[in-house]
Amino acid sequence: SQQHVLVIDDEKNMRHMLKTLLSKSGYVVESAADGAGALELMRTSNFSFILCDIKMPHMDGMTFLKKAKKKYPEKTYIMMSAYGTVETALEAMKEGAYDYISKPFKTDEVLLTLKKAEERERLKEENLRLKTRISKIEQKYSFGNIIARSEAMARVFDLVRKVADHKTTVLITGESGTGKELIARAIHSNGHRASGPLVNINCGGIPENLLESELFGYKKGAFTDAVRDKPGRFQEADGGTIFLDEIGELPLSLQVKLL
Repeated sequence: SQQHVLVIDDEKNMRHMLKTLLSKSGYVVESAADGAGALELMRTSNFSFILCDIKMPHMDGMTFLKKAKKKYPEKTYIMMSAYGTVETALEAMKEGAYDYISKPFKTDEVLLTLKKAEERERLKEENLRLKTRISKIEQKYSFGNIIARSEAMARVFDLVRKVADHKTTVLITGESGTGKELIARAIHSNGHRASGPLVNINCGGIPENLLESELFGYKKGAFTDAVRDKPGRFQEADGGTIFLDEIGELPLSLQVKLL
């Protein structure tokens, strides 16, 4: 599609020359005699590039640049001046101009500057598209602090999203070291119970004779050493999540009690 250019210059001949040159090169061109008129045009039209003279009556180029950059920061501004110094060029760049052209200039200098600006815009858009694409890929293949590379894990993450807010029992299966605890943490931290506790119990690491009292607690005097009430891990997990790691190691008699 054709690029729209706004030419701002108080000299009528300069506006006419630039309009003719750029139109022949395939640009759609509009012009303004000062910064105030240019801001009015920018309010109603969408310009990709703005070529602006610095020394103008009513509103000079630098004032225009400051105002326009504040209102339309995504536009590309190219400043022009016959009174150019290095300091002026630096000031324009500091205010957000993309480039600076000294008058009198050769026609191909203007076209080359615009081509460079177009290429920069194309690269910016491509960069944005790539970032969006990478973000979508990361979203699909990551969940919180878990990063994966396979479709199988992407499906696991989908399941985590689906079950995280349901008040239900979730069975996580997998070989040792495949990240079952990470998935349990992800389910907890992405559901409405995230503000509650996550209680982790390694069922294979607690002696069988202590497991029942560890899980369900006990009352003072329930047995010889019960000198005070002790809440069980299930009670501690109230309002949150309990993760029973290696639940297959629990004695069958205790597994029945969990039901």
